[in-house]
Amino acid sequence: MEAPIWALINLTRQPFGVKMTEFEPKILAFLCNWCAYRGADLAGTSRFHYPPNVRAIRLMCSGSLDPVYVLKALLDGADGVLIGGCHLGNCHYQDGNYKAMRRVEVLKNILRQVGIDEERVWLRWIDASEGGLFSETIKQMVDELRIKGPNPMRKPWQVWQETVGGKSSIESKPKKERVK
Repeated sequence: MEAPIWALINLTRQPFGVKMTEFEPKILAFLCNWCAYRGADLAGTSRFHYPPNVRAIRLMCSGSLDPVYVLKALLDGADGVLIGGCHLGNCHYQDGNYKAMRRVEVLKNILRQVGIDEERVWLRWIDASEGGLFSETIKQMVDELRIKGPNPMRKPWQVWQETVGGKSSIESKPKKERVK
């Protein structure tokens, strides 16, 4: 069975001064290497304060993100997903951010149709020199997700995986021995 994306990321630590009973959203951020990831790095090196609820995955371009990974993150327990890329017209791969914008629109349409709150997925343009914007975006996203509460898909998906989805049809078939 495939490990959930959150099994790879340690989110068991609680921020200092936060009670264990308070809801702390889990945010997975897919960040463009050239702009958004460097903006996050600038936020850290400039010591801008933002909640530790985010885990970043660096992509070469926001346009290379397959929406399936966003959906998988939400199903595996992420309370929100941030997709960060270069400002429009400033992509190092010419039109990758336009591709990301189109893909996120399609993804949000799919999320609406299956009953998942589309506002849990954010697409933001953050430049390498905008560490403050990255910090404010994370603060704002955490605040809004605290209001929304935990991702309602987390528990039903976990139950489905443990019962029906635990084994794929390929795994459940007996293996045939080779005849020599």
